[in-house]
Amino acid sequence: MKVFTSVLFLILLAISSPIRAGDEFCGVTNTAFSYNESITYRVYYTLAGVYIAAGEAVFTTSLEQLKDRPVYHITGEGKTYSFYDNFFKVRDKYETFIDTATMQPLKFIRNVFEGGYKKYENVSFNKVTNTAVTTDGVFKVPECVQDVLSSIYYARNIDFKKMKPNDTIPFSMFLDNQVYSLYIRYLGKETVKTKYGKFKTIKFKPLLIKGTIFEGGEKMTVWVSDDPNHIPVRVESPISVGSVKVDMVDFRNRRWPLTSLVDVR
Repeated sequence: MKVFTSVLFLILLAISSPIRAGDEFCGVTNTAFSYNESITYRVYYTLAGVYIAAGEAVFTTSLEQLKDRPVYHITGEGKTYSFYDNFFKVRDKYETFIDTATMQPLKFIRNVFEGGYKKYENVSFNKVTNTAVTTDGVFKVPECVQDVLSSIYYARNIDFKKMKPNDTIPFSMFLDNQVYSLYIRYLGKETVKTKYGKFKTIKFKPLLIKGTIFEGGEKMTVWVSDDPNHIPVRVESPISVGSVKVDMVDFRNRRWPLTSLVDVR
């Protein structure tokens, strides 16, 4: 993955915390988001203290039917701005179809264009056999496995009040025909200023897999709104050259009042 694509991926991964089968968080009920929600993020690349807006990502939800089952159809689309297209054009689209009763993904689609590179991935989750069926075969997965997009919406429904600083939350995620066993570390609460405004937040550090862009370990920091919506409002991380910052800049059709917002910019 290149810089911008990695950032979009980690917006989703960093705040996700679906718990392995047998843990109390498996099978939550959605109380955090509405069926017509929309959230927009702006991605900034930082070098020598200078912030450059490189692109944005938009996440939307809708209520649909998939094989006669009600599902949340969630879409995440990322793109570079026109001036950045000259260096590395990105047009990525992620989709997940989540069972409204169990908050478990039934289908995942990834369709990406990254600097001329194209990839299409279509995954169907069989919750009876605990398998993921892809264009490359059938793969065994844990009972409560999530995809990279469904995980964020699952995590928003976790009761964070039960956590103490330095608690770690394990989770399993299926991507690129593999199951990843990861975790996030809960750090407590903090007030932060973002491009949208000042928020009271819940703070995390996810365990990252070392790659060509991001360093391994707990280098990334994530802030989620400290209210029933549990909206990711900021993500920051060092990269191989410079750093990246992702801020929530627009939020529509929220389910609950945004009580974590202290001051609007």
